[in-house]
Amino acid sequence: QVQVVESGGGLVQPGGSLRLSCVVSRSTLDYYAIAWFRQAPGKEREGISCIYATDGSTEYRDSVKGRFTISRDDAKRTVNLQMNSLQPEDTAVYYCAAAAHKFLSNRNFYTCGRRYDYHYWGQGTQVTVSS
Repeated sequence: QVQVVESGGGLVQPGGSLRLSCVVSRSTLDYYAIAWFRQAPGKEREGISCIYATDGSTEYRDSVKGRFTISRDDAKRTVNLQMNSLQPEDTAVYYCAAAAHKFLSNRNFYTCGRRYDYHYWGQGTQVTVSS
C-alpha cells in the first residue's frame, strides 16, 4: 500500500518561512509526479507546486512563484517544499499527493494537473500565517 506522509506545518508570522516534507513509501521516481496542494477554508483544493519524475522539471502556481521552492531527495524518498515570505493568504491545509501515471488532464492548461490526476494523498498539515 502506498503511503504519503506530510510534516512541517505550523504557525508562522507574516514574512516568515516554513519547510514542508513529504515522505512516500516507494521511490520518488516511481511516480509520474509528486505535488503539493493546499486548501483554505471555504475554497477548493489547488495545486501549488509539483515535480516530475522523468526530468525533474518543476511547476509553480503564480501565487507562489519566487517564494516557494520544491525539491526532491530520492535517497530519502522525500519531496520538500520550502516556503519563504509567507503571507496570511497562504494559510491552508497543505497536502502532498503522488500521481501513479501520466495526467488525464492537459498539462498545458493546468498547473500540476488536476486533483483527480493524483492517486495517493497524505492527511495534510496545517500552515497558519498570522501575527
